[in-house]
Amino acid sequence: MAIKTRITELLGIEHPIVQGGMMWVGRAELASAVSNAGGLGILTALTQPTPDDLRREIDRCRAMTDKPFGVNLTILPSVSPPPYAEYRKAIIESGVKIVETAGHKPQEHVDDFKSHGIIVLHKCTAVRHALSAERMGVDVISIDGFECAGHPGEDDIPGLILIPAAADKVKIPMLASGGIGDGRGLAAALALGAEGVNMGTRFCATVEAPIHQNVKQFIVDNDERATNLIFRKFHNTGRVAKSSVSDQVVEISNRDGAVFEDIRPLVGGAKGREALETGNLDAGLVWAGQIQGLIHDIPTCKVLVERMVRDAEAIIRGRLAGFVH
Repeated sequence: MAIKTRITELLGIEHPIVQGGMMWVGRAELASAVSNAGGLGILTALTQPTPDDLRREIDRCRAMTDKPFGVNLTILPSVSPPPYAEYRKAIIESGVKIVETAGHKPQEHVDDFKSHGIIVLHKCTAVRHALSAERMGVDVISIDGFECAGHPGEDDIPGLILIPAAADKVKIPMLASGGIGDGRGLAAALALGAEGVNMGTRFCATVEAPIHQNVKQFIVDNDERATNLIFRKFHNTGRVAKSSVSDQVVEISNRDGAVFEDIRPLVGGAKGREALETGNLDAGLVWAGQIQGLIHDIPTCKVLVERMVRDAEAIIRGRLAGFVH
């Protein structure tokens, strides 16, 4: 049982399934479990309060898996940005071989990672950004459709269009991201021109995800309509689970003359962390995508990854092959 692509070859993994970086969720417990299952687990750098904490988390992950894993570094425009260069240094000095970058103007980071022989996956939400990242020298594009959790960009192009549109132009291997959570999504991604998938929300609803059981069950119980788009008015759209908090954010944002300061108390990272860790869904935002509607259980990462690959293979060899005469 194996689906081999340029992604599995390049990353040295068994299955073309990557766990994307997720704030407060991408810790050693989850990353090592995904890697041990034959996918690629990813630690989220900025979940760790300092670069030294990140060094310790990388060591902790290494103690939990002997398989490849990566680190995510997301560059966000900010009034007081974290010390990105120091986090980058921690990643390089720890001997990490794979990095997922995302966000704003990553050129200096990509250049530094590449000069140290690190494989760079770059996540983007538009074909033009993918081509720009390819020119920048990244090794893999993770193309993120409008269905995704997190920041889907401002173009609102769903994966069914965005993935093949990118595949028509991008020459380096691509991961399909956004709205993927089962073998059907994996088979579809391959058909659309990607060579693997990147999943966030689906990996939140696993045994090893280091978040509260209430949050996992909340994702399972939600359907595909249960998300809100927030920050739209501020041109920094985010997709989150529909909850009392995100409903309030939408309501306040829709008022005439609303400014970001009006919602800031509701959307802080510390509040989201509290929701994930305590299971109090009224504490802060829970970031989740429309794939919630296709998530019906909380398996181990191993069961999830193996089931996805098995189901994708059955679709490719069985159902689809049966249509061709």
